[in-house]
Parts: sequence; structure tokens; C-alpha cells
Amino acid sequence: MNLLNFVAMSQSPEGQGGGFAGMIPFILIIFVVYFLMIRPQSKKAKHHKNMLAELKKGDKIVTIGGIFGSIIQVKDKSFSVKIANNTEIEILKSSVAEVINDTKEIENKQA
Repeated sequence: MNLLNFVAMSQSPEGQGGGFAGMIPFILIIFVVYFLMIRPQSKKAKHHKNMLAELKKGDKIVTIGGIFGSIIQVKDKSFSVKIANNTEIEILKSSVAEVINDTKEIENKQA
């Protein structure tokens, strides 16, 4: 038996699972990736965008870099933030990590 006969016998139509049945694992992988990775990330991004839109003067915030402060002026793409007496900085809106509602919450985050 030569090599060509062996290859021809191994590719018989009876042993092949084709069509839709062969695509089911790939479809399942796509659904798992969507529900475990893409969907939660888009929900988080939407929540962050809404939080940034609702920020106003006087809100206490934490930046991505860990700086605590309160907003003193809202601009188109940035905030002026007071971080200490006589110390103000200007930050991009996208660099706000979260809003702090209570001073006890700040103490818990620092501990």
C-alpha cells in the first residue's frame, strides 16, 4: 500500500463531521467571550461616562493617580480641582476614577 492510497482512505466522507455541527464550538466560544469579557467592560465604560457627565462643582473625587480633591470649576474637557489650601490643579475629565460621597468613605479607602 503506498502513501497515496493511505491518504485517500483516511479522507472518507463517513469520518467527517461537517456543516453546522463543526461550527458549534466556535459559536460557543464567541458567546462566552462576549458575556464574560466584552459585555461587562462596555457596561463599566457606560457607567463611568454617566458618572463623568453628572459631576458638578463641590463634588469630592479621586483621580486615577490617587489624588483626592473637590471640584471647584467644570470646563468642557477638564475640571479645576482643589487638593489642599491654596493648591488647585486642572485635570482631564477622563482621569477621574470615582466620586466620594462621604468623609468616612475617604478614611476607609486610605486605611
